[in-house]
Amino acid sequence: MGREEVIPVSDPPHASSGSDTAVDENRLEELVIEAQSALPVELPALANRCASSLGFDTALIYLVDLQQRLLIPLDEALDPLPVDRSSAGWAYRTVSPRVAEADGGLVLWMPLVDGAERLGVLAVRTASLDGVRMRRSRMLAHLFAMLITSKRAYSDWLAARTRTTTMQLPAEMLRAFLPPRTIGSSRCVSTAVMEPAYDIAGDAFDHSVVKNILHTMILDAMGHDLTAGLTTSVAMAAARNARRGGGDLADVVGSVDQALAEWLPDHFCTGVLCRLDAETGVLRWVNCGHPPPLLIRAERVLTGALDSPPQPPIGLAVPLAPAARQVHETTLEPGDCVLLYTDGVVEARDTDGAEFGLDRFTDFIIRSSAAGQRPAEVLRLLIHAVLDYQRDQLHDDVTILLFEWRPQYW
Repeated sequence: MGREEVIPVSDPPHASSGSDTAVDENRLEELVIEAQSALPVELPALANRCASSLGFDTALIYLVDLQQRLLIPLDEALDPLPVDRSSAGWAYRTVSPRVAEADGGLVLWMPLVDGAERLGVLAVRTASLDGVRMRRSRMLAHLFAMLITSKRAYSDWLAARTRTTTMQLPAEMLRAFLPPRTIGSSRCVSTAVMEPAYDIAGDAFDHSVVKNILHTMILDAMGHDLTAGLTTSVAMAAARNARRGGGDLADVVGSVDQALAEWLPDHFCTGVLCRLDAETGVLRWVNCGHPPPLLIRAERVLTGALDSPPQPPIGLAVPLAPAARQVHETTLEPGDCVLLYTDGVVEARDTDGAEFGLDRFTDFIIRSSAAGQRPAEVLRLLIHAVLDYQRDQLHDDVTILLFEWRPQYW
């Protein structure tokens, strides 16, 4: 994009539409129709044509890489940009527009967001910026966020563009089952991260919103191979099957128990499954041999708030597991965060053998949240801190899931 200098204003002046901002609606309609059948590799050229029809010079699409360190252009002739040290990265991290000077013009960095999921950024180059052009740039960003979301489900090219190294087979299989990193609504948000990104095997997470109910799950299968990934994949499939069939939380856990006992009788996993009523704040959960969830309220951890009597891991339905899993219940307060994690987080060790530890883990989340970071950004920073602590050489899978209840009336 050339040399950039950030303009010290956050909101451009609003102006009424004039003759220089007229839009050829017929041409714009043609482009929107074309977008429906466009191949993913054709999106960069399509973005430029859409930008031109809206009175802009160019538009460039950047998608975040798997580890959220780089913003990678869909135009293969361009270089990636760092998430942590660029105007583009600032727009991604804060989910806010960023205006910068570049080569005698302006670049407007717009976040690409699908619901609550951060996809990357859109760089819109323009000679000038007013209220009309700002609104059009938002519309353009919304359009391409939807296009990318719809097309990445079947595009190996989009998946490959966001990778920076070779994906191992267990990770490839497991990631095919994973939902988006972040989901949410006006009442709640759930976000998760996993490492090692290209070699994950036994860990997994799942989250889904069904009407006003947020379902979350974290799993940790024994081992670090293809069978471990298969175990968690079967567990996720069984949980979704039960949820989509209308089962309650006990039914879901029971279905996973039975599926593993039937199809993988020599394998099991630990896990926590939660069900949050986003209208009332009622939280129900089942802990199957896993580290207990943590409840963060008013910038402190409520020690033991979500502890529960031990239950066998998932898959040990015969003979260890009880006939019905014990479901626990509490009521959250507005702004509460619940944290699920696998033991690889706290057991990460530095060069002297000191563990990252639970206190460091929770303190990082509390400080980042208090600084105004969004939940997805909190976990992005946290997983990088864990990797740095262990010099990017994790000895166990690390998965973290954080969900927050934020009702509209709060």
